[in-house]
Amino acid sequence: MGVDYYNILHVERNAREDDLKKAYRKLVMKWHPDKNPTNKKEAEANFKHISEAYEVLSDPEKRTIYDQYGEEGLKDRPPPGYDEASGFNPRNAEDIFAEFFGSSPFGFGSSGPGRSMRFQSDGGAGTFGGFNASENLFRTYSERPNNVLKKPPPAETKLPCSLEELYSGSTRKMKISRTVIDTNGRQVLETEILTLEIKPGWKKGTKITFPDKGNQQPNQLPADLIFVIDEKSHDFFKRDGNDLIMSQRVSLAEAIGGTTINITTLNKRTLSIPVTDIVSPGFELVVAKEGMPITKERGHRGDLRIKFEVKFPTRLTLEQIARLKRALEG
Repeated sequence: MGVDYYNILHVERNAREDDLKKAYRKLVMKWHPDKNPTNKKEAEANFKHISEAYEVLSDPEKRTIYDQYGEEGLKDRPPPGYDEASGFNPRNAEDIFAEFFGSSPFGFGSSGPGRSMRFQSDGGAGTFGGFNASENLFRTYSERPNNVLKKPPPAETKLPCSLEELYSGSTRKMKISRTVIDTNGRQVLETEILTLEIKPGWKKGTKITFPDKGNQQPNQLPADLIFVIDEKSHDFFKRDGNDLIMSQRVSLAEAIGGTTINITTLNKRTLSIPVTDIVSPGFELVVAKEGMPITKERGHRGDLRIKFEVKFPTRLTLEQIARLKRALEG
């Protein structure tokens, strides 16, 4: 295949966009020439290779060609704007660096925002975006990360879910709008549709995190976006951990003589529950494994707990009272 871009970035072949970004960010900060004044030529070469690998793998069209045909395929089947001689977009590696970090994490001094930073290989001190390299801007970045490219606190929002959703699981599509920093350092509005996978058994307070999908401010990394599961109240069931609780009203005759109750579960099944014990005040019937799914224990569920309320008659005839007393005393 020739050059192995995945190996250069130290990522797997199935690496996602976030994996590529993390790998590029880590390596490019390590190998930028201004951070390596004693081995500048090696750093320049590594920096360019890293940028080239990221440029190819972060572009779906280029990555598809590379995966199928390798580096030679990029030369033979160049996407629009590709340099057929080298197989790589001729953009300067510093342009990619500046685009990745917005208007650069270090600022651009007199050269102005959005302008490229160029290498100077004459062996002198050189400049970096209008600053003298001796100012060691990379040391500033690595030792004072709170002053540049700060990661703001995550943006959290509640995600109300019905008990039915949390019982069976569901998939939600959520359209979001957020501000991002474009390649010219300007704030622009961006919309995106996120897919939220709600797993069976998730509880209130469970968090779904989308890294870097929150708003972005100048000279900052994008915030993470977090959805926090919230439970909607239900007409019949109440959740208690992994158990479900419901109330059932029965007549005095049913409480003493027994009955059968029919219950519609959260996934629309019908349970016929025989009640053979005498229902006394505070009586609770436990139906095993008919509660909520237990997320970390596949195939296991909590219990369904039925709390009974006995409906006493408001009025009895003398004959009914006498017959009842005889039956209870016998």
